[in-house]
Order: sequence, then C-alpha cells, then structure tokens
Amino acid sequence: MELDLILRWLHVIGACVLLGTGAGIAFFMLMAHRTANTLIIAHTAGIVVLADLLFTATAVIVQPVTGALLAWRLGWSLGEGWIVASLLLYILTGLFWLPVVWVQMRLRSYAQYAAASEIDLPSE
Repeated sequence: MELDLILRWLHVIGACVLLGTGAGIAFFMLMAHRTANTLIIAHTAGIVVLADLLFTATAVIVQPVTGALLAWRLGWSLGEGWIVASLLLYILTGLFWLPVVWVQMRLRSYAQYAAASEIDLPSE
C-alpha cells in the first residue's frame, strides 16, 4: 500500500511541475520580451531553457511512468477509454511542447548574440 501512495504523490507532483513550469516559463518569457532589453531576454531565455531541461523534461518522463505503474498496481488496463484518451492528449501536448523548446533555444541564442553585439533582436 505504501508504494501506491508514493506513486500517487509522484504522479501528482509531476502534474504540478508540468503545470507550474509551463505557466511560469510563459510568464517570465512574456515579461522579459516586454522589456525589449536584449540582456534581460538573453538571461531569461537561458534560465527558461535550463528549467525546461531540469524540471519539465523530468516531469514529462515521470508522468507516464508513474501513471503506468499506478494502473498496473491497481489492476487497470492501459486500454481503458479514459487512459487511452489521457495518453493521446499527453502525446498531443508533447507535440506542441517540443517545437516550443526548439524556439526557446533559438531565441536564447539570438538574444545572447544580440546582447553581446549590442544590437537589437532580429525581427524573426
């Protein structure tokens, strides 16, 4: 029974990390861009990429693992309708998240270059 409780906590914490980092990263990137200051944008983008790698990517792995283990421990089939729907939504969300990470990494590089060169960010 104790393992079930640990898995549930890990699953809930993973969901909180995904929601929290997603909302936090979006907020801080928006605030940095509103300043139009390349130094602030470069610094914020660097932290955002690091946070995505450390926290979001970890939670992305933890969620399906703990979910599958919970389903197995509770005797649920991974073929149940709500589990299949959840997995499909999870995959769809991931397909939207991956390009965002790529854009964040490009933006970080552009902003670092612009800040070092003391020029404005390119329009793209």
